[in-house]
Amino acid sequence: MTATISPPAGAPTAGSRTPPRSLTDPHLRDLMSQCIHCGLCLQACPTYNVFHTEMDSPRGRIALINAAADGRIGVDGPFQAHLDLCLGCRACETACPSGVQYGTLLEAARVAINENSPPSRLERIARRISLAELLPKRRRLRLLARLMRVYQASGLQWLVRRAKLLPDGLAGMEALLPPLVTDYPDYSRPAPAVGKKRGEVAFLVGCVQDAFLSNVNAASVRVLQRNGYEVHFPPTQTCCGAAPLHIGEQALAQELAQRNIDACLDRDYVAIISNAGGCGATLKEYAHLLADDPLFAERAKQFTAKVRDISEFLAEHLHNPPTGRIEQRVTYVDSCHLRHAQKVVAQPRKLLQAIPGLELVELRQPDMCCGSAGVYNIMQPETANQVLDNKLADVADTQAATVVTTNTGCHMQMIYGVNKAGIAAEVVHLVELLDRSYFNGEAA
Repeated sequence: MTATISPPAGAPTAGSRTPPRSLTDPHLRDLMSQCIHCGLCLQACPTYNVFHTEMDSPRGRIALINAAADGRIGVDGPFQAHLDLCLGCRACETACPSGVQYGTLLEAARVAINENSPPSRLERIARRISLAELLPKRRRLRLLARLMRVYQASGLQWLVRRAKLLPDGLAGMEALLPPLVTDYPDYSRPAPAVGKKRGEVAFLVGCVQDAFLSNVNAASVRVLQRNGYEVHFPPTQTCCGAAPLHIGEQALAQELAQRNIDACLDRDYVAIISNAGGCGATLKEYAHLLADDPLFAERAKQFTAKVRDISEFLAEHLHNPPTGRIEQRVTYVDSCHLRHAQKVVAQPRKLLQAIPGLELVELRQPDMCCGSAGVYNIMQPETANQVLDNKLADVADTQAATVVTTNTGCHMQMIYGVNKAGIAAEVVHLVELLDRSYFNGEAA
C-alpha cells in the first residue's frame, strides 16, 4: 500500500525557507525519489515498533528530509526530534526492495541539523572534550579506564549504585561500564605469525574497544597470529570517526578518516582489520565521506578496498581451525552495522559453528537492534531501553549460557542488559570464544 505523507499541519509552503546546504546535493534527491513508500521498512524499524508513528519510521523520516530539502519545513523542532530518535541501525536498508540508501540520507540530515541548530556553548565544550580530546587520544582514554577500574575495585561503584548517588543522565552512562581489565596489549611492535606466515595485516585497535574492552583486542591478535598473520598496529591510527558522524560533526569525521588512511597505506597489507561492526561500517564508507576531497578521494578508495571485519576475514582465511571443545549453548546478537551496512551475516555464524561442542541457537529476530547504536543509548536512554528490552526477551527465550557480540557498543549494551534483566549469561566477543577454543585445544 502506498502512503501519501503530507507536511506537518501549518508547515510553510514550498520555497519559503532556504534549504540546508547539506540537503541540496542532487544525488540526495535521487536517493529520496527511490523510496516508493511501500511500508516494508516499518516492521524492520525499532523506533516504529516502539512508537507506531509514521514520522518515526524510515519512510516518514525520508518525507521529512524531502520536505526540508524543498524548504517546506525547517530542520529544528519536530524534524530534529524525529531524526534524533532514529537509531541509524539501517535495518530498513536490508528490508527495502528499492535499495534506498537510508544511511546516506540520515547522515546528510544530521549534518543539516548540526549546521542549522548550533549546539549550546556547554554542549560544544562537551563535544570538543569527548570527540576531539578524548576518543582520538588513546592514552587519555586508557587513563580514564584505569580510574574507572579503581572506582570498580574499591567498592565505590557498589556504593554509588546502591545509594543512587548519580543523577539520571550520569547514572545511565555509568551503568554501561563493563568490568574492566587494564592490562593492555603491547602495540609498539608487530605481533609475529604463529607457524607458517601467510601475510601481514593492519589491526585497528579502536578507541573505546582498546580502553574498555582490551581483552577483545588481545584475543583478536592471538587468533590472527594462530592463522598465520603478522599483526601490525599502525602507530598514528585513531578513532574511526563514527561517533562524530552520529551527531553530524562531519568535518571532524573527515579529519579522523584522513589520519587513518595515512596510517594504513604506507605498507602493502593483506587487509586492514576491524573487530567492531560499527567502526568497520564507517571505515568502509571513507570513500563516500571523502569523495569530494581532491587529496584523499582516491586514497580513500584504496583504503576501503582493504578493510575487513575480523569475522569476514577469518571466515575466508581460517587456515588453522580451532580444535578445543566448548560445551556451551550460545546465541549470537548481530551488530546492526555489521549485518545491515557491511552485509556480514553468515561469516560470524560460520566461525561459531567451527568451534567443536558449541550449540548455536538463533534469535527469533536477529535483525533487530539492541538499542546501543553508537551514542544513542547515552543520548536517548529511555527509547534505547525499550528497544533493549525487546532484544533481551528474545535472548532470554534461547536459554543460552553465552551471548556473542561483534561490536563494542553492542558488547557493553548487552552486559548492561543481561545484568538488568537478571539473565544468567556471559557476554563475549566472537573472537574471545575462538581464542578459548584454541587454548583448550592446545591444553588437551
